[in-house]
Amino acid sequence: MPSGAGDSKYAKAPDGAAITGVKKINSRIFDVTIASPALGAAVKTRVMIPKGWKSNSTKSWPVVYAYHGGSNNYTSWTKDSNIEQIIGPYNTMVVMPEGGWNGSYTNWWNGGKGGIPEWETFHINEVIPLMERNFHAGSVRAAIGLSSGGQGAITYAERHPGKFKYAASYSGALNITAPGMPVILTSMNRQAGTAIWGDPITARANWRAHDATVNVAKLKGIGVYVSCGNGQPGPFDNPNAAPMDAGRIGEQLAGTMNENFVAAAKKAGVPVTSHLYGPGMHNWKYWKRELAASWPTIAASIGARKS
Repeated sequence: MPSGAGDSKYAKAPDGAAITGVKKINSRIFDVTIASPALGAAVKTRVMIPKGWKSNSTKSWPVVYAYHGGSNNYTSWTKDSNIEQIIGPYNTMVVMPEGGWNGSYTNWWNGGKGGIPEWETFHINEVIPLMERNFHAGSVRAAIGLSSGGQGAITYAERHPGKFKYAASYSGALNITAPGMPVILTSMNRQAGTAIWGDPITARANWRAHDATVNVAKLKGIGVYVSCGNGQPGPFDNPNAAPMDAGRIGEQLAGTMNENFVAAAKKAGVPVTSHLYGPGMHNWKYWKRELAASWPTIAASIGARKS
């Protein structure tokens, strides 16, 4: 168990965020409850420790921060993906924080007033220091994510220079200000609407500040992998999927955004490894494949080795 388990001796984050509980799921996976000022709530983060991890160790480990997609939670990566099989054999910690049902990996605009929920603050200023102060997570980090989590991985790397060595996005929302996209995204997210980034017109500067394509030049010096389909049924899909199938529509939108991102990266002189694989819908069968394909390069970038 991590140092401090069972008592109140966990080191806090700079803003006072605190670990209030740790539940052992198996020998290498723990669910960590964090009382977060940024969210005004207690939420969980799942942690996979590497082989040989010891609570009293003086060493630290390379770490992957894995961000889930919308309409899911912190259990998604271990429940739906092959992350344990792919990264588990390496001397690497994996941190899978809660991102909210529709958190969108940003501090919400809330009519220009800001305030709770502040998902970006939670992930960057609370989760990372808590992992480093209590779980021996190292300062050599990669960020990966799918769908809205892919947006999080890329925009966090852009917005926090030096924080991540590598960022990978699988079917990520990487161009939220593309023509027509703000209206689509706002209408799709009916519960939150414009509370997330604000009105697409009057708060356009905030939308652009969180658009991975607009800010792609900030990725210079960071390894980047992006992959996406085009929404047409692919090898893992029902060939008769209806035109309005959510998996088709979601990947069509993501496909357009990823094409724009890759083009902008090329124009900006930012090296990006891209796999825009054509037919394929918005689901885990593709994301599992892309995690496996991208992992060797990610591992090399953070010094991860088989243990």
